[in-house]
Amino acid sequence: MADQYDLIVIGGGPGGYTAAIRAAQLGLKTACVEKRENKALGGTCLNVGCIPSKALLDSSEMYETTTHKLARHGVKVGSVALDLDTMLKRKDKVVSELTGGVAYLFKKYGVTPVFGSAKLLKGNKVEVTAAGGAKSTLEAKSVLLATGSESAELPFMKFDGKHIVSSTEALNFNPVPKHLIVVGGGYIGLELGSVWKRLGSKVTVLEFLPRILSISDGEIASDVHKLLTKQGFEIHVDTKVTGAKVSGDNVTVTAQSKDGKELSFQGDRVLVAVGRRPYTAGLGLDDAGVKYDAKSGRVEVNQHFQTNVTGVYAIGDLIAGPMLAHKASEEGVVFAETLAGMKPHINYDAIPSVIYIWPEVSSVGLTEEQVKEKGTEYRVGKFKFSATGRAKAMDEQDGYVKVLADAKTDRVLGVHILGPRASDLIAECVTIMEFKGSAEDIARCTHAHPTLSEAVGEAARMAWAGKPLNS
Repeated sequence: MADQYDLIVIGGGPGGYTAAIRAAQLGLKTACVEKRENKALGGTCLNVGCIPSKALLDSSEMYETTTHKLARHGVKVGSVALDLDTMLKRKDKVVSELTGGVAYLFKKYGVTPVFGSAKLLKGNKVEVTAAGGAKSTLEAKSVLLATGSESAELPFMKFDGKHIVSSTEALNFNPVPKHLIVVGGGYIGLELGSVWKRLGSKVTVLEFLPRILSISDGEIASDVHKLLTKQGFEIHVDTKVTGAKVSGDNVTVTAQSKDGKELSFQGDRVLVAVGRRPYTAGLGLDDAGVKYDAKSGRVEVNQHFQTNVTGVYAIGDLIAGPMLAHKASEEGVVFAETLAGMKPHINYDAIPSVIYIWPEVSSVGLTEEQVKEKGTEYRVGKFKFSATGRAKAMDEQDGYVKVLADAKTDRVLGVHILGPRASDLIAECVTIMEFKGSAEDIARCTHAHPTLSEAVGEAARMAWAGKPLNS
């Protein structure tokens, strides 16, 4: 007889484990199936994505600061050496502590972890195949698919795990690549490119589209391009990669420019970062009758995350919307609370995004291009960090805050930040947008002095009143 549950969650990533914990908190008997061989919960984000990459970004930022910035602050250091082994071990320790934290929360709230590969069966049953091959069957009133996504592979540039790699392998380069070629100018490629650039790699970015960060605000993307170039990145846009050939420990990447010119780039490591695809391999969607888009791999759901099969739901990277860990987590909470009879909501117009290069990039809401496409009359407020006391004191003066507001109602349409600690500054703007607030609302909030947040208030004042106070 199958083990009986109220809810079975397939996938232990940010969406899955959050949904499982919230459901258990609300009294639902819950199991979570995770296929990762080392039995570590947390999914791609905690194991080989958000967390290890940020650990390396912070470590490499410290190295960069020590070698290039401390002298300007009057701090003199002697010989500085990179201990990459220690840096990588620290990254692994951070991952281990956080994945262990999820396991602790499962135990605390009574979520049953089940380790193995899950296959959806008809009748809301799930077959789990353990690492040794043993099979078991679970049954529940509801099944949530939360298997996340995987790195997209180019058909003419297959991953080999060493020379041509995905973001997973790029977290563990050792030694530091001499020349890292990054295929794709999105946030993953630029973040990991930043890590290895700071640690000594030459980094070349090849982007098929006319600009990097194609879904970001155009002005922000343009300025990021300039800043990264200043940092030493070699960036080629309008460049179509056509192939790669490995010879010994070197890789030759061939490409074509917009005007048809044949190009060639030689490096020792190639990171392919052209996006991600929903992970559905072996999940049994076809057999269970779950509808999904064959081209994108996205599972079709309604506003309550319900698939076409009664009792089967999906969230996170499997469904439409940005592939962001926090988006998946919020969906997991809303799903669990809805299942328990509550009436929660998620505002997709107020989901922030962050790019952890330096200076950081964060945004929420519409880009200026999207506002123009909608035909909305709008105002722009911009304020440079260089005009704030805190940024000057930090010696971090690059970037600005950009606020877009409806010209008639003053409602905030979007906020885009390029600058120090943009990842933290965006939260205020998310809150204002969640409550359908205005640029005046941001401007009239008291921002402590001297802080970086003053730039947010001044940009909002510019959008609302037409003039900032300190520029």
